[in-house]
Amino acid sequence: MSSPPLRYTSTAIALHWLLAVLIIGSFFVGLQMTGMPFSPQRLKLYNWHKWAGAVILGLSALRLLWRLTHRPPPDVPMPAWQRRAAHGTHHLLYLLFFAVPLVGWAYSSASGFPIVVFGVLPLPDFVPADKALAEAIKPWHGRLAYAMAALVVLHAAGALKHHFIDRDGLLRRMLPGRP
Repeated sequence: MSSPPLRYTSTAIALHWLLAVLIIGSFFVGLQMTGMPFSPQRLKLYNWHKWAGAVILGLSALRLLWRLTHRPPPDVPMPAWQRRAAHGTHHLLYLLFFAVPLVGWAYSSASGFPIVVFGVLPLPDFVPADKALAEAIKPWHGRLAYAMAALVVLHAAGALKHHFIDRDGLLRRMLPGRP
């Protein structure tokens, strides 16, 4: 019987960091675009934000599929409450990886603005165009995005705590490159 891996697979690591960059970038673009006056630049940012959301949704599905078919390395020793907090945070992050872009897609569809990924791949409307529905959905996209941002900060803080304070090797399991 072989021993369990000490690191995540290269695919898991690549998906983790690619999604991290896209999610953080999309969050900050979302903050920037909502505060801008109507302009061609604002429309470009909205399109980029929608494209990023569609890519995040697709990569999240791929990441979940990969995670379900590939065992992660064993947990590093830590108190039970930290293990439960880490697993709970990961489960909520996975939920939000899907919820945030799906609610954004629903809002875009209800607003009557279709998503055309990279300007060439039109996505079907997720819900019918309906102003009242769009107004009801709109705040949820932002609330869920802020919840995800808070969890990302918590996740990063936990990883940094394990790296710099506990020095238990947890962060190195997900860093790109050789161990």
